[in-house]
Amino acid sequence: MKKENAVLILPGWQNSGADHWQTRWEQRHGYTRVAQHDWQRPLRGDWTVQLQEAVLAAPAPVVLVAHSLGCILTAWWADHAPRSTVAKVQAALLVAPGDVEQDDLRQQLPGWAPIARQRLPFRATLVGSQNDPYCRAERARQLAADWGAAWVDAGAVGHINSASGLGDWPAGHALLEELLKDFPDGNHKT
Repeated sequence: MKKENAVLILPGWQNSGADHWQTRWEQRHGYTRVAQHDWQRPLRGDWTVQLQEAVLAAPAPVVLVAHSLGCILTAWWADHAPRSTVAKVQAALLVAPGDVEQDDLRQQLPGWAPIARQRLPFRATLVGSQNDPYCRAERARQLAADWGAAWVDAGAVGHINSASGLGDWPAGHALLEELLKDFPDGNHKT
């Protein structure tokens, strides 16, 4: 019997609402949202512990699907968590990272800068937008390069959230499917 991948949804600051593609994927595909204690005043240490516990509790292999601050969390966690836990993660889909080093976001989200910039120890695809108010496309492209992630330009779709009007965002799910298809067991939950 083949193992299924555990897909963990990592929302950003203020969580992902009912119309967000992450919530739709969670409901449609049975993925698991990593719950945080405080979505309004996120603390990097607390969020890191929650991700660590979720990865430990999940069956391997694990795939992360992060949006906005969830992308920044993924990079930080991968650089600071025990290698044995990080090794459970096989891939990550990173969507619209929030640039917490920008002055306005740095003030709104104290304690999240600097961004961990090391190469991620798992396969990753980073999707950015040409007109994301929280991260310029050039900056998102640089984060993709730093993290060793494949870069995908989604066009001018804002912050790639519910306000972008993407619905179930089938193009994004196709990118996730692409990340999953080359796994040794070839199986995953859809």
